[in-house]
Amino acid sequence: MPLLRQRRFPRSRTSVSAARDLVCLALAEWGVVGLQSDVVLCLSELATNALAHGVPPGRDFHVLIMFDGDVVRVEVRDSGGGTPLVCAPTQDQVSGRGLRIVEELAHRWGVLKHPVGKTVWIEFQLSSL
Repeated sequence: MPLLRQRRFPRSRTSVSAARDLVCLALAEWGVVGLQSDVVLCLSELATNALAHGVPPGRDFHVLIMFDGDVVRVEVRDSGGGTPLVCAPTQDQVSGRGLRIVEELAHRWGVLKHPVGKTVWIEFQLSSL
């Protein structure tokens, strides 16, 4: 049975760091080493995107992290519409690189649409280290 941690976070800037803390603690508890910085960076990008684009005022977002011994999966669910896309920002743009980072670091990622909102998920394969 996979190990699991999950939590809801309010629409607040402090929620991104709280989500990072949740993931760091879970990975440490599960003895997952070597991937922690990549997983936390990608989670941070997804949580930031959820706050910026997917969490209307008065709503929250949900973070779930699972570990089955071989794969770490992180999901960020929000109530916003749209489909996240990997962009090619110009050199002078200060944002827009988050999903490009996720695409480079995670082994797999995708989006699940829901009647209300979406879940953006990432997976990291331990056996490929």
